[in-house]
Amino acid sequence: MTVDDTGSGMGRNPAPDGTDAGEDPLALRLEQLILGAERRYTPFQAARTAGVSMELATRFWRAMGFADVGQAKAFTEADVLALRRLAGLVEAGLLSEAMSVQVARSTGQTTARLADWQIDSFLEGLTEPPEPGMTRTEVTYPLIELLLPELEEFLVYVWRRQLAAGVSRVVQAADDEEMVDRRLAVGFADLVGFTRLTRRLEEEELGELVEAFETTAADLVAARGGRLIKTLGDEVLYAADDAGVAAEIALRLIETMSGDETMPELRVGIAFGTVTTRMGDVFGTTVNLASRLTSIAPRDAVLVDTAFAEELIRTGEAPASEAEAAERAAAAEKEGEEPPTYRFALQPMWQRPVRGLGVVEPWLLTRRDAEPERPA
Repeated sequence: MTVDDTGSGMGRNPAPDGTDAGEDPLALRLEQLILGAERRYTPFQAARTAGVSMELATRFWRAMGFADVGQAKAFTEADVLALRRLAGLVEAGLLSEAMSVQVARSTGQTTARLADWQIDSFLEGLTEPPEPGMTRTEVTYPLIELLLPELEEFLVYVWRRQLAAGVSRVVQAADDEEMVDRRLAVGFADLVGFTRLTRRLEEEELGELVEAFETTAADLVAARGGRLIKTLGDEVLYAADDAGVAAEIALRLIETMSGDETMPELRVGIAFGTVTTRMGDVFGTTVNLASRLTSIAPRDAVLVDTAFAEELIRTGEAPASEAEAAERAAAAEKEGEEPPTYRFALQPMWQRPVRGLGVVEPWLLTRRDAEPERPA
């Protein structure tokens, strides 16, 4: 189901039953184990059995990442059931046809990446023959047989937890428009000099560095209440509903990476504003601005846009200036009250043109651990 009929796999030299006569018997056994059923249907037969037009079935399959298989028998009862379910959601009016295709595409892209990672980083190492004389064939089948139900249950568990968190965010939105076009803080964290590293490090060392960076970033983003949108090797994109959360994540990333001698320097850019969300990703001017700020940020530093700085000031996370902080501290002392405390400090930087976005005034974000100065 994942190969076409023009050069490889099931579309090549079909046997009388519609399968590929040259396929590895173990591969077929593993496929049957994982899918839980034998191949029974050609694409046309699967679509007809599910009561779905061939055109719509093809749209679903391509959205899920399945390449064309010609008229080979590549589909199982589970494939037929999946088609019925998607089409049933459309017929019931729960999803539009376009939305059902988006559901198929987002699920296919996400799980394809997950499956690739599991094979590359997990199963490949575990299926190395443990003893001389043993073949990978003798190890792979029983291992997958044991792991499959556990991994499946874990996948469903994590998905339900993430879905619950996502639904909670949606129902707290102020209005319907905010569910799609929302005001978020968006941050990019970028490893400095990564291109030079790719030329200097061995492939294995480079892979370990990227994995360590992505793991550290993902852990920090999740622990502080943000959402990891995606990783791009040397860059991480995250979002948060609260500017203070996004600021804390950025500074924690800088502090953590700078304390690791094996890691390159890091720079972070954050912007705050309206963001369009689609298929788990974020788009719009705010995202573009965060990316541009990252590219001009000093090493081991965080640059933010004016809207983000204003949001920190509005929520009392940072003073507008040190002079204002001193005035408020003095006023509080005069009234016998506790002076205001701020987590962050903001320093306006030089104005500069940014390609495609006009002139912007970045602000340098730092941690403000010291107590506000009091007048003598």
